[in-house]
Amino acid sequence: MARTGKLGSIVEDASLNALLSWFLVGFVLVVVGESLLGGDLLWALFATGVAALALVPAISYRNPRAMLPWEVLLLAVLPMVGRAFATLPVTGELATYLSVAALALIVAVELHVFTPVEMTHGFAVLFVIIATMATAGVWAVTRWVADLYLNTGFLVSEEALMWEFVWSTAAGVLAGVVFDLYFRRRAPIEVHKPDDSGGVR
Repeated sequence: MARTGKLGSIVEDASLNALLSWFLVGFVLVVVGESLLGGDLLWALFATGVAALALVPAISYRNPRAMLPWEVLLLAVLPMVGRAFATLPVTGELATYLSVAALALIVAVELHVFTPVEMTHGFAVLFVIIATMATAGVWAVTRWVADLYLNTGFLVSEEALMWEFVWSTAAGVLAGVVFDLYFRRRAPIEVHKPDDSGGVR
């Protein structure tokens, strides 16, 4: 059974929020299709993961209006926008790790709301920071293995890799601070969720 509380309350049931969230999900699905057509399977997989996580509340509540806040989803979609419009590699890296941070938050919220796992908003923020840094490390090891055995050339230099770790840490901390402020701002707001009959309570 879904739980509420400060962390769980960010799963909204509001028409405008749902409309904006579904627009972002639609954009992500377009990116999936474009990436598949372009043969970019890794990017298609990433975008599919974003869309799947975004749809968990609507599927769980069986109500298309039950969506995460559109601001959080927008942060997760940032690298797709950055990939299309960014002219500097740093911008793309920072946007990508901000997206990872947003995905970590989404996972934390959905674990809290839809599973027996309970998290305070403070722990969720810490989870976001650590998960973002850990993702950068796992991604670096994955590319190193690919370079070693497949001769792919993903890792350009050690200096570039170190800067990537810097940007991932910065993105995790920045996202953690923003999410902390976001939770505190939303704490007094009562958010309605769909009941078992599909109505709103």
